[in-house]
Amino acid sequence: MSSYMSSYPATLVGLTFIFIFAGFVKGTIGMGLPTVAIAFLTLLMPPAEAATILILPSFVTNVWQLAIGPELGALARRLWPLLGAAALATIAAARWIGAVSSPATLTVLGAAIVLYAIIGLAPLRLDVPARHEVWLGPLVGGVTGIMTALTGVFVIPAVPYMQGLRLAPDALVQALGLSFTISTIALAIALADAGQFQLPTAGASLLALAAALGGMHLGQRVRARLQPKTFRLCFLIGLLLLGAHLTLRSFL
Repeated sequence: MSSYMSSYPATLVGLTFIFIFAGFVKGTIGMGLPTVAIAFLTLLMPPAEAATILILPSFVTNVWQLAIGPELGALARRLWPLLGAAALATIAAARWIGAVSSPATLTVLGAAIVLYAIIGLAPLRLDVPARHEVWLGPLVGGVTGIMTALTGVFVIPAVPYMQGLRLAPDALVQALGLSFTISTIALAIALADAGQFQLPTAGASLLALAAALGGMHLGQRVRARLQPKTFRLCFLIGLLLLGAHLTLRSFL
């Protein structure tokens, strides 16, 4: 493992449980793996190392998600301004401010998680008229890319924007998988450019992938036995508290 993880073998146990839980969340409600994983991992290790470990499980699970459904081509044609802007902004912002290594990373990460939870808990949803997509898509993609470079999380503001497109449920799941996959690739390029990738960290990422897939499988199996709305409510409240903790921790 990297020097940090090899110094704390118990961190591997925590990493395994974090990705099992993050995979369980994704298997149950269809999203949340990167947000949950990086939020908890930053309690154990520096944010840049957490983002590096996240790359492989995020990529594999999101490719799995985008591959399910018949609308991939149509969604790619519709969303390419958002996706292209997000990828370019991630790489450019990482070179400018550092790849998940800015002094403001923890503060912005905590604030982004709080905002994500609040948006999820709010009963209102954005409504994005089709005529505005041509300029709003690149704008949202650019902001998402900057947030990705800062925090390693690529849900704000891309997720609320795509929810506002009023896609059919299956198409929305596929669109989120497509967006997350592109952002994951861009983040991987940014981290590699910054020299963050190391062979030992790749080993931890393989462990994280196995745990995440196991958690996803478990979440999918128990999904029918849970009340998804109740689980989602508890999940978002927990995420809100975790985000607030990260934000406050950055000031202490």
